[in-house]
Amino acid sequence: MVSSSSSVSGPIKNGRGNELPLIKPMKKLLYLICAVLITSLTCRAGSAEQEKAFTDKYKTAFEAKDTATLESFLYTQGADPMAIEFYKMTQTAEAGEKISKIELVALTPEDAAKAAAPQDSPSGGKVCLPLKPIKKLVISIETKSAEASSSSKSESFVAEKDGKFVIPVPGPCK
Repeated sequence: MVSSSSSVSGPIKNGRGNELPLIKPMKKLLYLICAVLITSLTCRAGSAEQEKAFTDKYKTAFEAKDTATLESFLYTQGADPMAIEFYKMTQTAEAGEKISKIELVALTPEDAAKAAAPQDSPSGGKVCLPLKPIKKLVISIETKSAEASSSSKSESFVAEKDGKFVIPVPGPCK
């Protein structure tokens, strides 16, 4: 048989010992957490429209082979010149094709780690993304003809700068 006993010393208020002085600060902290959570959820709800506008504009420019608009999505401030040329080339390589699926997806922990890690630069040294990505742009293209069919998928990190979605181009690590 198990028995237990406890003794409480000191004044007891509301049956909780000396915990009463902590209730008011805890309530304030709880209200603060709720306010931050509601604000962040409200901001995220508005971003669904922003994401759709971004993917629609990207798809329209891609399918029309509008290289100027496609390049305007690149955030090149402080970027490595060779990286800029590489990003422009990969971004427009299949431009003009019909996109079968385009979406902004949440980063996995592996994606976040990859984005934060320094990468080897084609010109030597290490490069890093100048902005922290918040999403990943995933584009799927399927081409079918009488003779053959092919599919390709490309992914790019997407960050937010001044309320606008951009594709950051790596530059020297800081």
